[in-house]
Amino acid sequence: MRDDHTDGGVDRRKFLKIGGLAVMGGALALSLPFGREALASLPARTTGPAAGRSLLLHNTHTGESGRCIFAARGGYLADGLAQANHLLRDHRTGDVHTIDPALLDLLHDLAKKLDTPPDFEIISGYRSPATNALLRRSSQGVARHSYHMEGKAVDVRLRGVELGRLHRAALAMGRGGVGLYSGSRFVHMDTGPVRSW
Repeated sequence: MRDDHTDGGVDRRKFLKIGGLAVMGGALALSLPFGREALASLPARTTGPAAGRSLLLHNTHTGESGRCIFAARGGYLADGLAQANHLLRDHRTGDVHTIDPALLDLLHDLAKKLDTPPDFEIISGYRSPATNALLRRSSQGVARHSYHMEGKAVDVRLRGVELGRLHRAALAMGRGGVGLYSGSRFVHMDTGPVRSW
C-alpha cells in the first residue's frame, strides 16, 4: 500500500524540495557574472552610481566606433574602461591614457537626462602634452594645463541632439567644466571644477 504523498515511488515532499532547489539554482545562475555578450544585453540598472552603464563612442578622426560597457553590477569593468581609453586616445600620436571613469559616468548621465541613447561623436579625448602644445600654437582656446592631458576632458556631439540643447543639459548637470564651441560644433565637458564658457 502506497502513502498518499507518493506517486510512482517519488515522494511528493522530495519532488517539491527538488523543484524548489531547481528554481533557486536558476536564480543563482542569473546572479552569477555574465560573459561580454550577455552583459551587453543587460538593461541599465538604477542601483548604485555606476551600475549597468555603457556608451556608444564614435571617434571622428580615426573612424573607429565601439560600445563600451564600462560599469555593471555596481562596479567598473576593466575591459570596458580599456576600450574607452583606446577610443578616446590621442589620434595624432596614438598615445593611450587612462580616462577618468567619472567622465564616462557624466556622459552616460547626460544622455539619460536627455532621454536619448548615449551615442557620442568624439572630437577630442585624451591629448598628449605634445598634441596640446601643437594645438596651443594654432588656437587661443587651448589651455596650457588642459584637462584633456589628464584624461578628464572630452569634446563631443550627441547624435540626435541639437548642440545648444546638449550644452544647456551639460550646464544643468553642474559636474565640471562645460564649454560651447558653436563654430566647431561640439561641447567640451570635463571633471574639473564647475565653470562654463
